[in-house]
Amino acid sequence: MTKALPPEGIVGEQSWLTVRKTAERDTAVYVPFLVAFGVLGLVMSVLIVGNVVASAVGTGTRRIGVLKALGFTPAQVVRAYVGQALIPAAVGTALGVLVGHLLAVPVMAEAEEVYGASSLAVAPGVDLAVVAGVLGLVAATAWASAWRAGRLRTVDALAVGRASAAGRGRWAARRAGRLPLPRPVALGLARPFARPGRALAMGTAILFGAVAVTFTAGMGASLGEVMRARAHDAADVVVPAPPPDFGPRGPVPGKRPAVDPAAVATAVGAAAGTGKHYSASTVRAAVSGLSGTVDVIAFTGDASWGGYTMVAGRWFAGPGEAVVPTAFLAATGTRIGDTVTLNGLAEPVPVRIVGEVLDPRKEGKQVFTDASHLASAHPDLTETSHHIAVEPGTGVTGYVEALNRDLAPLGVTARAGGLESGGDMVDTLNALSAILTLLLVAVAALGVLNGVLLDTRERVREIGVHKALGMTPRGTVAMVITSVVVTGLVAGVLGVPLGVAVHGRVVPAMGDSVELRFPDSVIAVYGAAELLLPALGGLLIAVLGALLPAGWAARARTAAALRTE
Repeated sequence: MTKALPPEGIVGEQSWLTVRKTAERDTAVYVPFLVAFGVLGLVMSVLIVGNVVASAVGTGTRRIGVLKALGFTPAQVVRAYVGQALIPAAVGTALGVLVGHLLAVPVMAEAEEVYGASSLAVAPGVDLAVVAGVLGLVAATAWASAWRAGRLRTVDALAVGRASAAGRGRWAARRAGRLPLPRPVALGLARPFARPGRALAMGTAILFGAVAVTFTAGMGASLGEVMRARAHDAADVVVPAPPPDFGPRGPVPGKRPAVDPAAVATAVGAAAGTGKHYSASTVRAAVSGLSGTVDVIAFTGDASWGGYTMVAGRWFAGPGEAVVPTAFLAATGTRIGDTVTLNGLAEPVPVRIVGEVLDPRKEGKQVFTDASHLASAHPDLTETSHHIAVEPGTGVTGYVEALNRDLAPLGVTARAGGLESGGDMVDTLNALSAILTLLLVAVAALGVLNGVLLDTRERVREIGVHKALGMTPRGTVAMVITSVVVTGLVAGVLGVPLGVAVHGRVVPAMGDSVELRFPDSVIAVYGAAELLLPALGGLLIAVLGALLPAGWAARARTAAALRTE
């Protein structure tokens, strides 16, 4: 490349191995996150499919009895119901594969453009695995449900029909009737005990929905903590280092008049309203075990309040001490208490590591230490920024305007501090979290809808009796909705600790994928509000799923309901 291009044509170079490592780090953080949501989605899909098929077969028990009375053997009954379940399952699977391919088109097109590839598509093996997995799940669930019904004696199957077992749930109805509640509410609260299997299936779907909501809430809070640690910007006001002038091969030292950091620090200290302040200078050095250079951030003043999050150990307290990121320790094979030497300066400078700081930048190639310890090495401290915390009651805007009048002759400008944007990765993870959570909540609500709809259709005659005895449409809606209240509350309460546990496993795994070790402040992000809202979310999912069947039951005519077999 050097021979093929004119002089000064190449301004820099980088190994493709470094580029590949960077790309792998950027994508590796998504893997634990997507695996967690993928597992949640698959488990909920299994539950929903199993519940739908089992309920459909269960409601056909009387029909199974009729088939057996006409001469069908138990094996023929099972095969008939398995085939009946596979027909809509095959249609749904085909549509799902088609929609999946359509959704993959823009993603594949983007990958083709980025990598210069062509004809990227979903592998046929993926399609076969999806089709075989879904149809196998439906067939196995239908076979198990129909096999139980097929073993019933013909007379028993004809007698059972779609009615609940005699006496089931009556004790719960009697106890609920003694509560000081309206009768429709009491009847609804007792209903899960009449169909415990169906209530368990609905509760499991709601539970995983609550797990997803809890996990997403914690994920957003953890990413916010990571971004705050990454920004290191707890200061109210910042005086950035002046940008260097660039030539064809990079920064050109000495082209722009140098800024005196001491003069800037004096102006900051003399400004009215200045509270705590420190300066940070960046110099380049080499450390044994690391390729390339390391950014040495040399502080003047106490920077412990500046937003640096410690993972282990402590912030340096004086000359000769330093803190480093997790990736630095891993790459150099060092640990807290060891001493490393900063080379490449006027003379080697040894520093002792006293703490591990959370900092995902620069691939861990950073050392934070006291500027006075580097004085003997005569470092170039022209890249110096100043960070200021104003005194209580001081307006930041007015302070910045007044300080800039003092700094104008020095060639620097102050600005208000604050966190920077989290970047594309954080935005993408937050968007994916929201979308996947909404999908899982929708699936959970559909599971509730299926269970309540089947239960309501089975109780059409019972609902007609209640209406004939004076139950209003509003009372009917209350009875149907309260039938899922207990299930939703219990599932939501149980889903919260499971969601916290998933968060506690996934977030550290995401950190490990990019060589980061998170402190407790990033993991323990749940407060009372973060735990209460997902718990109530289970109740919300249950109510949303029950609204449609409740409206249908309220609109049913009394005479038509009483004639229903």
